[in-house]
Amino acid sequence: MTLADDLAQARSALTMIHDEPFNAEAPPEALEGDTTPTELHYVRSNFAVPAHDGSLEVGGAIEHPRTLTLDDLRAMPSVERAVTMECAGNGRLAMRPLPAGEPWGDYAVSTARWTGALLHQVLEEAKPAAEGVEVRFAGADHGSYLLHPVLAVTKRSDLTFVRSLTLAHATDPQAEILIAYEMNGEPLNPDHGAPFRLIVPHWYGVASVKWLKHIDVLTEPYAGEFETGHYMYQWADRPPERVTLMRVRARITDPARGATIPAGTYTVRGKAWSGTGPITNVDVSLTGEGEWHPAQVEPPKGPYQWQDWSFAWKATERCRHSLRARAVDAAGNVQPEVPPWNRLGYGNNAVEVSYVDVR
Repeated sequence: MTLADDLAQARSALTMIHDEPFNAEAPPEALEGDTTPTELHYVRSNFAVPAHDGSLEVGGAIEHPRTLTLDDLRAMPSVERAVTMECAGNGRLAMRPLPAGEPWGDYAVSTARWTGALLHQVLEEAKPAAEGVEVRFAGADHGSYLLHPVLAVTKRSDLTFVRSLTLAHATDPQAEILIAYEMNGEPLNPDHGAPFRLIVPHWYGVASVKWLKHIDVLTEPYAGEFETGHYMYQWADRPPERVTLMRVRARITDPARGATIPAGTYTVRGKAWSGTGPITNVDVSLTGEGEWHPAQVEPPKGPYQWQDWSFAWKATERCRHSLRARAVDAAGNVQPEVPPWNRLGYGNNAVEVSYVDVR
């Protein structure tokens, strides 16, 4: 089979948002298990799948510049972590007025098991200079890009996807940032960043640079397009903010939206996640303005993945019900009732409504 055939087969179970570059949502069943099968994991790319020569350059303000290969990374101690990843634009279609950007519904979120080398160990071997402040990560992907999506003007003809983290974050052993080369026990496929990519737990997916090509330690903050232009909360009434940690969010996975269920006791189930702490509470409402009822939240199965929750619903009233779920995390963050509107439509973690008929 050709690469095109392999990609078409890998993408067949997803809901396509854009064909080139390929962007697609996971199907609802992707949220049923502890982890998401690779073929059901959402895909977000800013540019087309690039060619990659298999090398990773580590440079900048360091003592020991070097070029790493996949074999070099595999020779390092390996770590596997289950990580929930969400696109920062997930839920953009629910915002009003509709912001600029890819028209994501609610399923640009998935959880996979990632295996790789720890970034902090790679940087320790490189020995960053004392004056280092940030680490810049560049992918091999590049192409034309709309620089001012709100005004729909100005395309740069050849832009590379680049993001950065503070040096303190990148070198923190507790952060467990990975240079991943496997996903769910198999080598990365092209859509998910082969041959290796960054995985930054707790952060929106934009930080987890795919097709990783360069790592550079910088002595001043990085100010590229995907750092200060896109992936910014452009608020209408306050200064812009950088997109970083995932916001607290709950999702009802069963019953499905629009489902018809028999009258009686029904166990409502779902997932909840946050980049700012474990989920401590999920509450469920059975009407648009009704009271909130506490659900049973399962303990985290890992430090970076979504949590299961359930609620025993006595569904005796035969009519249409509007189910809602609201999560709270350990940092005290609570889902808002309405989306936090911003011009590029990032970070929508508003309480969702699921309509269910009881018959």
